[in-house]
Amino acid sequence: MAVDPYLTYNFRVKWDNRCVAAVASVSGLSRPGHPTAGQTEYAPVRLERGIATDRAFMEWAGKIWLYPGTPQVDGEPSLKDFRKPIQIELHDQAGQLAMRWNLYNCWVSEYTAMPELDGAADVVAVATVTIEHEGWERDTSVTAPHSP
Repeated sequence: MAVDPYLTYNFRVKWDNRCVAAVASVSGLSRPGHPTAGQTEYAPVRLERGIATDRAFMEWAGKIWLYPGTPQVDGEPSLKDFRKPIQIELHDQAGQLAMRWNLYNCWVSEYTAMPELDGAADVVAVATVTIEHEGWERDTSVTAPHSP
């Protein structure tokens, strides 16, 4: 029986045990072709979303900058929850979970809170985060739902 491939628009990104609102694009996951023993480097993952009221990008990215309201330890920003796991889930056309990838020890290396603005353009304002991580794997405990 032939199974249709999954579509790239039907996904969710999760961290802190919740879906991150309005993520519109996720760069692909890749590994180097020939890793050196013990020194595998993984390409960063870039997340994009329309600017919305959800503060998930800003709050995580803000963990390394000291500004009013930032939790502190000995006068320095608290790095509690600075690194966290991320899950990227792919769903079938019925909205059922088909695959999940787990990314480990992730942290924000770049945050763009606001894009260039252009009064002549008619596009969604997009915020981005670049996520560094220490590896990923496909979650084999997730099995694709059976096609009818």
